[in-house]
Amino acid sequence: MQVNMHEAKTQLSALAERARKGERVIIAKAGEPFVELIAVREERPKIKLGTLKGKIQIHGDFADLDEEIARSFNESHLHKP
Repeated sequence: MQVNMHEAKTQLSALAERARKGERVIIAKAGEPFVELIAVREERPKIKLGTLKGKIQIHGDFADLDEEIARSFNESHLHKP
């Protein structure tokens, strides 16, 4: 929804509630979109490093270069030596 600046001033609480519920609220100035009212979302949980330690095994030759794959990259038209 789009409302003008004056309407936004007089109905800020109602508009904020609509934005909190997920509705897109645009505030216009002189008929042109000016700002968007958006709700503050909860922060995502911070990443905790090391939670998979001991739970994942990587095969011993994981980092070995596969010649066929290396050749396909090197021969690609995208490869720039």
